[in-house]
Amino acid sequence: MSAKAVARYVRITPRKARLVIDLIRGKSVDEAIGILKFTPRSASPIIEKVLMSAVANAEQNHKMDRSNLVVTKAFVDEGPTLKRFIPRAQGRASRINKRTSHITVIVDEK
Repeated sequence: MSAKAVARYVRITPRKARLVIDLIRGKSVDEAIGILKFTPRSASPIIEKVLMSAVANAEQNHKMDRSNLVVTKAFVDEGPTLKRFIPRAQGRASRINKRTSHITVIVDEK
């Protein structure tokens, strides 16, 4: 039995979030939280929040022991992109893509 948590439409690029999610995949929950606390990236607090939610779901819904939990799957999917325009020289406009992510963390017992 595994527990899952998903954060959808998070305003961070999937590429930046994947760099952090790769650090915690396969680790125990306590080790993953320690890694996220001391990783100086903007995605770290967001992913930590999703991980804590997955742990809470495991404890509450499936009666799992927190000390035995492991991050079995963790991945980031691309969400919808917000397209914005910025004025440029000589009356032109350039597009800025504001990307979003769907962050999923699945924990399971050892």
